[in-house]
Amino acid sequence: MAQHRHKRDANARRTMPSAIQVAGPVAVLATLSAVAVGVMTSNPSIPGTDDLLASSSSAAAGISASSVAPRGDVVSRSERRQDARAEAAEARQKARQEARQRAEREARQEQQATLRAVRSADTRLWTTTELNLWTSADGDARNVGLVEGLEKVLVTGRKDGDRVEVVVGGKSRWVTAGYLADEKPETGPALGGQCTNGSAIDAGSPSLYEIHDVVCANWPEITSYGTWRSDGEHGEGRAIDIMVSGETGWAIAEFLRANYSSLGIEYIIYSQKMWSVERSGEGWRYMSDRGSTTANHYDHVHVTVY
Repeated sequence: MAQHRHKRDANARRTMPSAIQVAGPVAVLATLSAVAVGVMTSNPSIPGTDDLLASSSSAAAGISASSVAPRGDVVSRSERRQDARAEAAEARQKARQEARQRAEREARQEQQATLRAVRSADTRLWTTTELNLWTSADGDARNVGLVEGLEKVLVTGRKDGDRVEVVVGGKSRWVTAGYLADEKPETGPALGGQCTNGSAIDAGSPSLYEIHDVVCANWPEITSYGTWRSDGEHGEGRAIDIMVSGETGWAIAEFLRANYSSLGIEYIIYSQKMWSVERSGEGWRYMSDRGSTTANHYDHVHVTVY
């Protein structure tokens, strides 16, 4: 019995194919198939190879087409962007053209309105001071001259902001509002002007030259002035004596006091009274008697500058 079983098991092992026995023929068949395909590929004359090549090419093309976007779509997007840019440029050009046409139209309308205003102007007013003449009422206007104070000018009645329109030399000009009056203003002393009586001074401070010029321009009858002297502010070159008396002296003293800031004045003495910037709230203050007309400043107005 033991021998019979051993024999049967041995026969069974011989009949079962081994892995090597199976894999061998399969490998041989795969190799032969690859060789056959290569031969057919290299030799298109072999019948049936054309269909095989066509199907392989179609498969490859399908793969490529699925992974790359069609060129027609790319071109279409580029054309759409170009069209959008062209439309935007055209819109900008149209807007600029419309703005230019609108500005030209407004300019023509303004010219016509100005011409009508100049032609119909029939009212004359007095200038109360020297005024700048401007080409228009806006901030870009050019200054084209001056109109003197106390002069009658033709006005159109048009106003824009803080300027009013006048007619000078037959042309439209604009001046600052608030300096035109129906009646001729009363004349009085003012800053500026020129000295015409031939008087002159030699002084240390530039402010003294300004004081001399403004007094001379407003009171040309005064020709005597004193500056340098060995004592006090005169010796420092910052004092001037205006040789005048009476009511005219007071007119000059009050005028200088009113314009002390513009003229750089520190204090004024006249007719035994003194006014100073430091004690301006007290007005004119009395001074002690110094013993003479000149020492008490009855015959001249003394001015000291900073």
